[in-house]
Amino acid sequence: MDAEVAALIGAAVGSLATLGAAFVTGRTAARSQYDQWRRQHRRDAYVAYLGALHDRDIALDAVFEALRPERPDLGTVDERVGTFVGLAREVHRAAEVVLVEGPDAMVAAVGRVGRASTERAELMRRMVADARAGDTTHKAAHTALAARRDEALHQAVKGLRAAAARVLDAPR
Repeated sequence: MDAEVAALIGAAVGSLATLGAAFVTGRTAARSQYDQWRRQHRRDAYVAYLGALHDRDIALDAVFEALRPERPDLGTVDERVGTFVGLAREVHRAAEVVLVEGPDAMVAAVGRVGRASTERAELMRRMVADARAGDTTHKAAHTALAARRDEALHQAVKGLRAAAARVLDAPR
């Protein structure tokens, strides 16, 4: 009888150990799948945001190009501003998803891009207002400032890409 009890206890312990190992393995696999799913959602959000930024910035460049002549064609300027505004809305939508997906490092990076974008867009608005008024007194200064603001935005987007790479590579 002692051998039978020992065998039963041994089988029970072995079964519990196997069950425990299966539980841990299953939990680890589920966590790994969740982490992969989370990274994919973040990646998709970051790529969508960067794509929207790219399209919007091309549209803003087109506005600046339309403002370049001494007497800009205001119809062309208005059309390009309209395109820019529509694409800026897309950037805001895409940014909301990035802000929800996080983490804090991405929220900060989106904030830096937003501030640099706002400064560039504000300058474009002033330049459009000057063009409508026929005022060319600030044109050279605004053009030089536009180049500096473009570089600041470029650096902010570069920082956003680096933050996204760190977030996506970081183990949870």
